[in-house]
Amino acid sequence: MASTADNGLKIVIVGGFGVGKTTMVRSVSEIRPLSTEETMTRAGEGIDELDGLEGLDRKYSTTVAFDFGRISLDTRSVLYLFGAPGQERFWFLWDRLFSGTLGAVVLVDTRRLSDSWYAIDRLEHHNTPFIVACNDFGGPLHTEEQIREALDLGPDVPMVECDARDRSSSKYVLITLVEHLHALSKERKAVETTS
Repeated sequence: MASTADNGLKIVIVGGFGVGKTTMVRSVSEIRPLSTEETMTRAGEGIDELDGLEGLDRKYSTTVAFDFGRISLDTRSVLYLFGAPGQERFWFLWDRLFSGTLGAVVLVDTRRLSDSWYAIDRLEHHNTPFIVACNDFGGPLHTEEQIREALDLGPDVPMVECDARDRSSSKYVLITLVEHLHALSKERKAVETTS
């Protein structure tokens, strides 16, 4: 990283087990991501349930701490990406990952919407702004209203569709989050000036 980059911005990608967080960080990072992926073993049987969903039965590794990637926005600003572990037994790490975070992406597999409830709850608890990105696994199609109702999301939370494997799709998700954060900042400033 250039010595002139002095403005680090932190984004966290959260969601349930196997929704594509590691894949998203890998697809969009300009550096080779730091990954804490470990091989799933028989010791995790009964703990790391894959629910027989297509694709997850071929999942052989899992994030045990976090994934880390970086994107240079300009010569002075860098976006740091942290992908949180999705397994319940590693959720205790999330509160630390949220420290200093500008905002978050809740990555969702629409076949398993309930897997996203904890992520949304923790973000709301920390007052962390977030968007929802529905990763395309080719599952059943749901309307935006059905997804919003299942996740108990208000109309003020942006929701986008994405393919975490695709760099341009992942960039679009991050751009949507940054635009959301910018809009929230403008709203706060407008309230401050009228008070």
